[in-house]
Amino acid sequence: MFALSTKNRARLGVLAVAALAAGSAAAHPGHPDSVMNASASFMSGFEHPFSGIDHLLAMLAVGLWAAQNKRRALWVLPLAFPLMMVVGALLAIAGLNVPAVETGIAASVAVLGLLIAFAVRMPLWGSTLVVSLFALFHGYAHGTELPHGSMAAMYGAGFILATALLHASGLIVGVVAGRKMADRVVRIGGVGIAAVGAYLLAA
Repeated sequence: MFALSTKNRARLGVLAVAALAAGSAAAHPGHPDSVMNASASFMSGFEHPFSGIDHLLAMLAVGLWAAQNKRRALWVLPLAFPLMMVVGALLAIAGLNVPAVETGIAASVAVLGLLIAFAVRMPLWGSTLVVSLFALFHGYAHGTELPHGSMAAMYGAGFILATALLHASGLIVGVVAGRKMADRVVRIGGVGIAAVGAYLLAA
């Protein structure tokens, strides 16, 4: 008498799941805190690249070097770096071991600085490989320093945005310098970046 068609059963099932989900969300005592946690996680990730001279200089250097290489490197290198950072962060969160991370980060600053100082231009696949390798180390470091209790996705979104802004800053400086015949200033900046990287390696 009260038999339901398959279509009506499906509708009732959907309504039941929706009702349970709504009830669970309303009864969850931590729901308001999750929004704050998301915001705090995002800000923690955003601030992280600015908290160390190694991260900051490496990300600026990627933008500067991309500007020197021109053409497709202008967008490929600044895109490859954050993508590989995410891979590195996921490896850290998964508990996988990546050796010599700090050495790799310091080397990234030194090598990228030298590449800028000598205005080295490589095939796009080669420059992408270099940038991606260094990004893996930086991303792993971000992942290992994920604050306890934070939301990994929001934390990741924060450091990706910060990285993109630093890349963009380097790109703008590099492009403007190129147009104003101030490439020598950029190359001198590369020497300074390389010197900091050498110091970090020695330390």
